[in-house]
Amino acid sequence: MFLLYSFLLTVGFIILLPRFLFQEKYAVGLRERFGNLPDFQASEKPLMWLHCVSVGETNAARPLVEELKKNFPEYRLVVSTTTRTGQDLAKKVFATDAELVFYFPFDWKFTVRRVLDKIKPDVVLIMETEIWFNFVREAHKSGAKVFVVNGRLSEKSFSRYSLIPKMMRRVLHHVDLALMQTRADVERLVNLGMRRAKIKVTGNIKFDQAFDETEEALTGEFQRRFAVSEATPLIVAASTHAPEERWILQAFGETRKNLKENSPRLLIAPRHPERFAEVEELIKADGFVSVRRSATESSGDATVEVILLDSIGELRAVYPLARIVFVGGSLIPHGGQNILEPAMNERAIVTGFYTMNFAEIVKEFEARNALFRLPKLAEDEIPDALASVFAELLQDAAQREELAKNASGVMKINRGATAKTIEYIKSFLAANA
Repeated sequence: MFLLYSFLLTVGFIILLPRFLFQEKYAVGLRERFGNLPDFQASEKPLMWLHCVSVGETNAARPLVEELKKNFPEYRLVVSTTTRTGQDLAKKVFATDAELVFYFPFDWKFTVRRVLDKIKPDVVLIMETEIWFNFVREAHKSGAKVFVVNGRLSEKSFSRYSLIPKMMRRVLHHVDLALMQTRADVERLVNLGMRRAKIKVTGNIKFDQAFDETEEALTGEFQRRFAVSEATPLIVAASTHAPEERWILQAFGETRKNLKENSPRLLIAPRHPERFAEVEELIKADGFVSVRRSATESSGDATVEVILLDSIGELRAVYPLARIVFVGGSLIPHGGQNILEPAMNERAIVTGFYTMNFAEIVKEFEARNALFRLPKLAEDEIPDALASVFAELLQDAAQREELAKNASGVMKINRGATAKTIEYIKSFLAANA
């Protein structure tokens, strides 16, 4: 089965080879993906390897990394990511914590072994059930303890993995401990063949996120440059996907028409950097006065109608300035992006109907009246529905503040997953020393 998997992985790579060669998004870090890492000095000190897929997992890992450094000072730390955006953010936020930040290798045996031989990890921590078959097996065979941390397994992923039950049982055998977000995640793993004794529930580490001094300073910079104030309420459209920007811009234009006084402004943060130029053209086509975050600062920045956040890792610093946060990926069947960061900042949150990626979290937020979730709508109905919600929340301070306060409350009552994760890791390593 592992041989067949490697063969199919090779076929997939050959099909995608033009992308890896000619598209920057895929080409960057290609040498590292083949296991050719930068110079890394061996040491007698034990080492932890933390793998985060992209931006969401990297941000979620921030409180975990802080506690790992406190509780395991004898360990060195390295961090890998899969995506370029995750890599850029990890190099920024873990600059003083990780001795190396690098791209996760392609999941062939030879590439995985090359990296394992270079790094020689004693502990591997995989964020959110990123199960790469050869990597998990080879890491365990190398002598490393393999942990899944902040694990989650959606119904969609479970259904896909269920098609290869023998393969999954063999792979999960090489995972020493799975620390999962919910009991539903535990049951899915058990049904895939993992022993229940090796699985624990910790909750979601993302609830433990907090602002740091660097982000607070960046928030002040945004507020000064773009003159964000009570008189100019800011709507933030976060982690948007195509064609959501088009609908949001239409809704924003309608909202400005209906609210002559205290007319809002809009900040759009597309999910994928390769779409920055495309979204800028959409903004211009709709006739809005706009500016890119990356543009040279000018006096006109204080009055622009639309700000395009074309940077990586700065979205969290924008949330404290928002009156309303629309969380993208939710107007289309993508499944929604992370609502916890705006909740952490006590903001009023709006999403579309499609929130499958965070189903359990959204369910709790809805039960506690902590977000506004649009119903399933036809495409031509979306702009008007969004405009209506924006206008209602901008005009009704009591409703807006109740949503924001309830969102913050959900964050507070769910904290503690990081501490549980650390304790389980400690206990396991002590028992298996």
